[in-house]
Amino acid sequence: MACILIIDDNVQVLETYCRILEHAGYEVVVAVDGKKGIRVFHGIIPDVVITDIIMPEKDGLETIKELKRDFPDAKIIAISGGDKVGPGNYLKMAKNQGALCTLTKPIEREELLAAVQKCLS
Repeated sequence: MACILIIDDNVQVLETYCRILEHAGYEVVVAVDGKKGIRVFHGIIPDVVITDIIMPEKDGLETIKELKRDFPDAKIIAISGGDKVGPGNYLKMAKNQGALCTLTKPIEREELLAAVQKCLS
């Protein structure tokens, strides 16, 4: 069973993604910011990381950069709803930092599962 780490400061988003992924047969662990996410990653080395971009403590871009520096083979999906300028720029930067896939919130169930499957294949 593949292990997925979800990093997002929105508890509702975490709960929704957890339900979707657990129902699909994945083991899921969560963290509420990038700083905690990095700690969790080091403890379990998940198969895929799904990280939001805009978060307190350590944002998703910093998180992606650090994970890819320490674990070059880390498979990362970056997600963002953006802010005033929209998610496009953030997701482009995430891709440049090493995210394998990028998704714009709100994310449909099938879209999330397809991105995870892409990372695992």
